[in-house]
Amino acid sequence: MLYERMKAMKQRQTALILPGLFLSFSVAVIARIMALAVPKLGGATLAILLGIILGNTLFKQERYQVGTKVAESRLLEYSVVLLGFTVTFQTISEMGLRGFLFILLMMSLVITAAYLIGKKMGFNQKMSLMMAGGNAVCGSSAIAAIAPAIDADDEEKGQIITLVNLLGTVMMLTLPFLGLALYGDDLLQKSALLGGTLQSVGQVVAGASLIDADTVKYAMLFKIARIIMLAVVVIVFERMTTKTPTKTKGKGKLRLPIPWYVLGFLTICILNSFLPLPSWLNEGAHFISTWFETTALAAIGLRLDFRKFLKEGPRFLFYGLSVGAVQTVGAVALIWLLRL
Repeated sequence: MLYERMKAMKQRQTALILPGLFLSFSVAVIARIMALAVPKLGGATLAILLGIILGNTLFKQERYQVGTKVAESRLLEYSVVLLGFTVTFQTISEMGLRGFLFILLMMSLVITAAYLIGKKMGFNQKMSLMMAGGNAVCGSSAIAAIAPAIDADDEEKGQIITLVNLLGTVMMLTLPFLGLALYGDDLLQKSALLGGTLQSVGQVVAGASLIDADTVKYAMLFKIARIIMLAVVVIVFERMTTKTPTKTKGKGKLRLPIPWYVLGFLTICILNSFLPLPSWLNEGAHFISTWFETTALAAIGLRLDFRKFLKEGPRFLFYGLSVGAVQTVGAVALIWLLRL
């Protein structure tokens, strides 16, 4: 009887996921075909643009939401893990000490600015901290980790997640062109700008894809350096808001200090750095990763609802734009000061 129930639950879950997942993959296939005619844009760029158009016109129905969410989150996570096959410690070392210093200074600047701007505009401490962590580390994933640690309620969490994603979308579609205008062919500087500022993994991949594959790889190194700091940010924020000993946060469940896909990336990167992996494995991982990435970007486009831009109101939007301006100006200034 228990087996029958579990089987029925899996079937229902599959039925919920398939429509959106299939739609995302279909958009990715169409984008890759279209890229043959316009190779300068590339399949990844076309996937997200086509997704935005279709998601706000023909495919706004609720039945696609579960599948596109799975495609957006899970496939990107798998793509990050597979990226480890194309990266070694030698690649990471190209960031240099100045690259890591850039990340630490950027995170400190964004957290401080987002917190102070939020308090000045009348947002409470918990909302300001979630805004700070979401922008400094990794968007919705960081907010989801921070919220239970500081006892934020679901409504506050939802509002900040929406705001961070809206800001990230605007920056995702503008920063690549700013990077090209300011830094031209300098791969490390363009990658630092995108990987050091954009909020979510998906937005880093999508923004860097508007430039080229090498920028995706190096921007993700800067992004992963930020994600690794998530555990530190959660602990610091928890101590800022906890006046009494922590109760049962996490309800006894063991939580990884950093996301599983970052650990997966680092594990494969270590293997790739010290063991001679066969070329077919690296090529196969790159092929699969590319399709996962394109499908995930199509899902990101399909899930982007322009109505949310109008729903949050001017106060929220001004908060988001203010933090985004600090991130952008701060990144450009630090890249210049540190001579990346």
